[in-house]
Amino acid sequence: MKRFISLIVPLTLAGTLTACGSPDASEDSSSVTIGYFPNLDHVPAMIAKDQKLYEKNLADGTTVDYVTFADGADFMTALKTGDIDAGLVGPGPAMNNYTNGADVTMIAGGASGGTVVMARNGSGIDSVDDFAGKTFITPRVGCTHDVQFETFMKEQGITSNRIGGEMLHQTGNPAQYEALFATEKVDVAVAPEPWASVLKQNTGAKVIIEPDEISFGTTLPASVLVTSSELIKENPEMVQGIVNAHKEATEFIAENPDQAKEITIATIDDITGQKLEASIIDGAWENMIFDTALASEEIQAFGDSSFDLKFLKEQPDFALLTDTQFLE
Repeated sequence: MKRFISLIVPLTLAGTLTACGSPDASEDSSSVTIGYFPNLDHVPAMIAKDQKLYEKNLADGTTVDYVTFADGADFMTALKTGDIDAGLVGPGPAMNNYTNGADVTMIAGGASGGTVVMARNGSGIDSVDDFAGKTFITPRVGCTHDVQFETFMKEQGITSNRIGGEMLHQTGNPAQYEALFATEKVDVAVAPEPWASVLKQNTGAKVIIEPDEISFGTTLPASVLVTSSELIKENPEMVQGIVNAHKEATEFIAENPDQAKEITIATIDDITGQKLEASIIDGAWENMIFDTALASEEIQAFGDSSFDLKFLKEQPDFALLTDTQFLE
């Protein structure tokens, strides 16, 4: 495992990390770097950092560093290059990179729910039937939220221009969706919480597809805890400590929701510069389920849909993508 300088990466700089340590894994068994996003499905990482749960569950003297990302592609690049050792990411990017040969293993669920489809006020959209010909935005092509939305829409007979359909697709940072709505550059936002609640409260955007209605909305983790099979093989004790910290963070959220919300507001403000009102977090929290469960059959079903939508070039086999031994 490599050793790296501690970095907190703002959204505008995410993905610019470079390795700066020894390539000899045996030289650094006392340092671990965790990655996550400023979204509500990544709250367990925020709690674990604030409560120093990684430090508690890892070997004495372990240095824990944190890196934040704007999207799954940058996160996966950092995992592949060794700039991070583990962290929370959407299942979509993990699957996409796994099929391309990346060393990534899902070791726990993070959260489910929280993907909301919003229509811009003044867009003329009142239902899914009005989506044809409109412009929609997701964080990234093939990201978890994108696959959820396009799976749902294909069942309604509407597809994106990426595969010859009528809806126009753009990508962008969810924290900037409000500004894009203001300029009328997009009509529909596939928004992870808390950014859906921001759009609703600040712009009057209308909820068109609820989190429990969108495809895989409650059955698939919107975020998963991942690491490399190399780390699992070389240092299973460290991986167990990472999972134990993640489990404790999830328990903390259930037992201390008000404190967890305060930590979330402060963390998102620190990362994005946007201090969200408590009312926004309260509304967004209702759309979230924090759970460490990880069902391999749901991962496979999501992968099959990604292939059907041409996000993946080959029919995937995710039998070895998940490893739940550390949850037992």
